[in-house]
Amino acid sequence: MPVTTSYPGIYIQELPSSAHSITAAPTNVAVFIGYTHPLKTSPSIAGIPQQIFGFTDYQRAFGGFLRSTLYSSNAGSFGDMATAVNQFFLNGGTEAYVVGLLPSDLPITAPTLTYGTVVFTAREVTDATFQLSVTVTPNPSPVASPPASSITADVVVAYGPSLQKNAGGALLPGTVTETYRRVSLTPTAADGTPDPNFIESRIGTATNPISGLVTVSAGGSAAAWPGSFATPSGSVAHPEYFAALFSTAITNASPPVSVFTASDYTAVMEQDTPLDKLAVFNLMVLPGVTNVTVLSTALTFCENKLAFLVMDPPQSATADSSSNVSNPIASLMTNIPKSANGALYFPYLLSPDPLTGSATNPVTGTANEIPPAATVAGIFAATDLARGVWKAPAGFQATSLNTTGVVSRGSMTDQRQGVLNPLGINCLRDFANIGTAVFGSRTLVTLTDQQWRYVPVRRTALFLEQSLLASLKWVVFEPNADPLWSAIRISINAFMLGLYNQGAFQGTTPSQAFLVQCDSQTTTQADIENGIVNIVVGFAPLLPAEFVIISIAQIAGQSPSG
Repeated sequence: MPVTTSYPGIYIQELPSSAHSITAAPTNVAVFIGYTHPLKTSPSIAGIPQQIFGFTDYQRAFGGFLRSTLYSSNAGSFGDMATAVNQFFLNGGTEAYVVGLLPSDLPITAPTLTYGTVVFTAREVTDATFQLSVTVTPNPSPVASPPASSITADVVVAYGPSLQKNAGGALLPGTVTETYRRVSLTPTAADGTPDPNFIESRIGTATNPISGLVTVSAGGSAAAWPGSFATPSGSVAHPEYFAALFSTAITNASPPVSVFTASDYTAVMEQDTPLDKLAVFNLMVLPGVTNVTVLSTALTFCENKLAFLVMDPPQSATADSSSNVSNPIASLMTNIPKSANGALYFPYLLSPDPLTGSATNPVTGTANEIPPAATVAGIFAATDLARGVWKAPAGFQATSLNTTGVVSRGSMTDQRQGVLNPLGINCLRDFANIGTAVFGSRTLVTLTDQQWRYVPVRRTALFLEQSLLASLKWVVFEPNADPLWSAIRISINAFMLGLYNQGAFQGTTPSQAFLVQCDSQTTTQADIENGIVNIVVGFAPLLPAEFVIISIAQIAGQSPSG
């Protein structure tokens, strides 16, 4: 605002700064889309991105690990979401959004067990392999037969693979066991105050769950254990000792079928969905998904959002045609949609089962296999933080954690990788004394678009686009003339120079590394009349040293020294 002068002297006027800094966009924010725990994912958050900063946050919102013949990564249709998110954070991820899906074509109904007026409702999916049990033992124990009334009882809830009874009829401990001692069926104590040992208060209800395995509804009025309760089906002979398995949750699928439906995934990536309105994310993972419709939709969505899809291969894919079950990845590659905003990683990885701690998946009885993309996305994030998005997330520094190697059908040799690498198949390989390393960094368009052949080059471009898009909004409605163009050049030049000093570009001088143009040459009078300002930003990308050639020459004919 101009200063009004009225007396001879010195006037001070504060002028607004024309400098506008460019803030670097994040590069390691991942989005995961997939089926989450059907009995612990609230319908109110299904399909809506939930921000998490670690696996504990995921467990709080979506209920943690899940095992079932329907929800197994070995089912071949999709991977285990909880395992994928866990792998992301274990391998260096720091921030993610999870879009949890609930199956639309196969509703999941929680099974229940009734013990007199007490109803236990499962919070885990049960089937013939993973089972859930409730054991009730009235106090004191053992009790006489016929049993006498008891004020309290011990309640043990167990969940795990193939729960079995021992010779005495007691259920063997499961993978997860919860014990509640001296639980009562009396809501209020003798003095009229709430009884802290009331079963609903100790174990939790549907509206206020406490147990991770069951909720309970006491029903009726105050009662004693076991009272006149009938012996439930599956329990031992004595009614005072209640030990029963829940029935199978999925009864309309025999043999069990996959819950996977392509439309469940594509619906959350449509225009104006909560995910579409998410301001910024950089990486997308669809654990285990290889459906062409879903992948095509995801790649298009990533292109529109300036993000990058880290893609899993078909689980059955093999390194070559010499395996017992031949399904070579090179042949399958022709069916995978192509985009510069995506990369495929091969093969599946071996990892301890998170529920049992063993190397064998209890659902299938085979080695526990997990899709590689989530692990690789974590390595992406770790590399970005340590070196920058312009560093290829590959090499002996890019080794996977919480894995024991690759599946045998995906074992690689130098010669075999020499066939797969030019096709844009990024291999994970086992190296002695090093571990399992990501040993490829090519996009899906490596055969057709040399400009965007390498993952770090494409991701650097996306990073620049996101940074400039977010930081140049102040330009809108400014007078389209030289002062604006100069301010734009100053802002972008300062940003690019900072990246150059971090080693983001090729070139021994800034002029060789990048250029910024915004003047009358880029913005014509016709552009001005149409309200358009054109900015040209170029950069010399760092290309990974993919092939290192060592030439060795022997110097002959020299006299020995000494």
